Amino acid sequence: MTEKLSEETRGPLLKPLFDTGWEMEDGRDAIRKTFKFSNFVEAFAFMTKAAIWAEKWDHHPEWSNVYNTVTVVLTTHDVDGLSTLDAKLARKMDGLV
Repeated sequence: MTEKLSEETRGPLLKPLFDTGWEMEDGRDAIRKTFKFSNFVEAFAFMTKAAIWAEKWDHHPEWSNVYNTVTVVLTTHDVDGLSTLDAKLARKMDGLV
């Protein structure tokens, strides 16, 4: 069972993500990042690769795509906030760029 991040685990898990451009989502216990690509095909390819991992881990992002820009919001709806799954998927997405 997935659990909401405790105050003790938040810092060590989230700080490295903040260093790569992730930020807290206003008004929610969620993180957000905007990825920019050279064109639509590269943006869509990123989403396709990320979707494979999201499905494998049964943890799906809230995201949108406009031309070369993909905006991602991660939160774990089952725990009403951030969990280790969000940090794991954020790290994977960073590695796919």
